[in-house]
Amino acid sequence: GATVVVRNSEGKALVPQTISAFAQAVAETPDARIVAGATDVGLWVTKQDHRLPVSIHVSHVEDLRSVDMGDGRIRIAAAATYSDVHAQLAAISPDLDELVRRIGGPQVRGSGTICGNIANGSPIGDMPPALIALNAELHLRQGDATRTLALEDFFIDYGRQDLQPGEFVEAVSFTAPDDAADFACYKISKRFESDISAVMAAFHVTASGGVIASARLAFGGMAATPKRARKTERALTGQPLTFETFATAAASLDDDFSPLTDLRGSSAYRLVTAQRLLQRYALARLEPDQPTRVTSPDVVPA
Repeated sequence: GATVVVRNSEGKALVPQTISAFAQAVAETPDARIVAGATDVGLWVTKQDHRLPVSIHVSHVEDLRSVDMGDGRIRIAAAATYSDVHAQLAAISPDLDELVRRIGGPQVRGSGTICGNIANGSPIGDMPPALIALNAELHLRQGDATRTLALEDFFIDYGRQDLQPGEFVEAVSFTAPDDAADFACYKISKRFESDISAVMAAFHVTASGGVIASARLAFGGMAATPKRARKTERALTGQPLTFETFATAAASLDDDFSPLTDLRGSSAYRLVTAQRLLQRYALARLEPDQPTRVTSPDVVPA
């Protein structure tokens, strides 16, 4: 049939082969755990001794592995892994290239999915801030019914997403920036690779005639969900495109966020880091010859 069922004494795993069979399985078993790369769910089982009485696996649905590009817009389906989409993201932005390269290791990137990272709803997921800054849309499906919402509206609160019973994330889509220089994203972690972010920042600022026309600033690790810095955005919009504008607006991040202190960083560290990243973005954009990385003489920046 269209769905393979694997059973053992602890439960069953459903492995649909088509998108319609997958949608039907999710609608009929809304309490089931959807599994893509299992880069997070797998740790629940191996490290926290959780059990999954019913799981539905997305990786065998070929229609959900697609990465489509047309008219400057990219649509990433639910089962597309980081490796599947890395080249397309790298073509859009060198920062997206580096961001994907720093997500886990090759094994994680070869099995983990961008839509799974979104559906998981972690406040420190790496991709959501970058996609929110790019005004991404999320495409949800429940049986044969579909709906689309702004990605930023999907995250309601810590551990809560706008996902109805029997509904699943089908794809995420966004339009590439007209000018790659308008967009940047930065991941701050203790290790360069295979580490969780302390702060994740993404900025998409457009300008016309030397004046900032629009600003979308999104952060991870600064709140209970991936979140935009709306007061700081307002402080930038309509102002001259100068380093001083960004440096002044960065102070508004204190009003946008009250981050937690945890093992990855203190609240004060996160706020100062967020402010400095916004200034780094301005410096890299306005004075591209000015170095913004500290490296040893023997290390060539990537």
